[in-house]
Amino acid sequence: MLPAILLLLAAGGADLVDIRDVNPRIRLDIRYATMNNFTRAQVYDEAQCFLQADVARRLSAVDQDLKRQGLGLKVYDCYRPLSVQKKFWALVPDERYVANPAKGSRHNRGASVDLTLVDAAGREVAMPTPYDDFTAKAHRDARDVAPEAVRNREILEKAMVRRGFLPLPTEWWHFDAPDWERYPVLDIPFAEVTGRRAGAYR
Repeated sequence: MLPAILLLLAAGGADLVDIRDVNPRIRLDIRYATMNNFTRAQVYDEAQCFLQADVARRLSAVDQDLKRQGLGLKVYDCYRPLSVQKKFWALVPDERYVANPAKGSRHNRGASVDLTLVDAAGREVAMPTPYDDFTAKAHRDARDVAPEAVRNREILEKAMVRRGFLPLPTEWWHFDAPDWERYPVLDIPFAEVTGRRAGAYR
């Protein structure tokens, strides 16, 4: 069990924003709201990308940087409720790829993002593996991949690091905010986040 001080279920414990409100140019492909993911089941009720406000601003800056290169971002996953993390851990109890829910994931804090590059037309560029490929080919130091994929992986990593994001060594798509530890672990359902944000605008 997480210490109670870390497990904050109230919206007051988070400043989650919708990335589309910050930068509508960023494309969404929220895989866990579909069956096209490693669980082979829909685990999110909504295809949403919520992030801590500062993390969202950093990500928007990355996208603006990439725009000058004729590239953009497509997001696969952002904030993830702790209850979903527990389901993932039950399927893949390997901390190289899935954070132990006893500690909480950076995703559970709204301080991580899974994403890829797209070209000016919104098409995904070549990367070493598909998303959520739990093999050594997805590692950042993997070299047994096509040169174009290596080049694109490095473009994405350099763009994210330039804005302070920290790359996960075992997943080319995963990046953490530099100050992720200051955010609480959350288990707020997507619908509740959406509802509370809607109420804030009334």
